[in-house]
Amino acid sequence: MSVIGKIHSIETCGTVDGPGIRFVIFMQGCPLRCKYCHNPDTWKLGDGEEKTVEELILEIKKYKSYMKFSGGGVTVTGGEPLLQGKFVTELFKRCKEEGIHTAVDTSGYIFNDTTKEVLDYTDLVLLDIKCYDSDRYKYITGVSLDPTISFMNYLGELNKPVWIRYVLVPGLSDNEEHIKNLSIFLSNFNNIERIELLPFHKMGEFKWEELGYTYELGDTKEPTKEEVIKAMSIIKEHNLGVVTS
Repeated sequence: MSVIGKIHSIETCGTVDGPGIRFVIFMQGCPLRCKYCHNPDTWKLGDGEEKTVEELILEIKKYKSYMKFSGGGVTVTGGEPLLQGKFVTELFKRCKEEGIHTAVDTSGYIFNDTTKEVLDYTDLVLLDIKCYDSDRYKYITGVSLDPTISFMNYLGELNKPVWIRYVLVPGLSDNEEHIKNLSIFLSNFNNIERIELLPFHKMGEFKWEELGYTYELGDTKEPTKEEVIKAMSIIKEHNLGVVTS
């Protein structure tokens, strides 16, 4: 019997969630409550549309030629896809049978045996690290940083390819010392292929209003070009490759 997952939405030709052209699946449910989240409509696991692995595979196979030509594949994101780890495992198993590259975009907060099984069928991890300071991380996300650090250490043991994602939010995650300490931590790993420094934006603010949530960053400005360059320079000082959008 095919495993059923709760799906928020699908993007058939994504270009920002891993290499090449990708079939991007936004999973429903997330234990984090990031203050700058642009998909708060993915938070509640009970919402979303039920789909089986086979239903998704039938759709994914329609785009195999695009994936093959561009070096793309399938990315599961969210929400937090590892909240539905058994579904992602079965989906990725089927993708590997079809010769399709797999990537998971995760906060690393859910780190357990099911997560480890997902990683057996994962080609690339997009790891979102919101901040390296424990207190600030808890303030931004509502949860502890510790599982994410353990997750990253495990990825290092596996030598699993990783892209780190860091959202630069003025007054929230732009502390230079925090960025420096994160860079020092990441410089210990040989499996990090790139760091994506993502400037904060408010494109999801309207969703907060529609859902009746309080958006605390209404007065927060997007980082300036100079602020982005400064953060990138700190990261580069530790021999890490960094790109920005």
